[in-house]
Amino acid sequence: MIRIDEIWLATQPLDMRAGPDTALARVVKVFGMARPHCAYLFANRRGNRMKVLVHDGLGTWLCARRLNQGKFHWADNRHGDCVELCPEQVMALVQGLPWQRLGTDGVISVV
Repeated sequence: MIRIDEIWLATQPLDMRAGPDTALARVVKVFGMARPHCAYLFANRRGNRMKVLVHDGLGTWLCARRLNQGKFHWADNRHGDCVELCPEQVMALVQGLPWQRLGTDGVISVV
């Protein structure tokens, strides 16, 4: 199992043709550095595809997810270039649910 201590969401879209090196360069540009045991999430412009770059302390993993219907509920850039998510928010996000309604303890804070 890959240990992940922090999960960060980039608000600017990423070209889904990007490979590990391009995604890593974007992480460094947006977040300043790729820290060990952190995951960095990116979406495409349409919001139906996501890439996740994970730095496990030794190297990087690049994963992709596509929704066949609907879109990911992504943060826009009024939240800044990046947003930190809790595990519950990530689970909602990858399922296409509105993660912004969940607080850090799984509490619904916005209706």
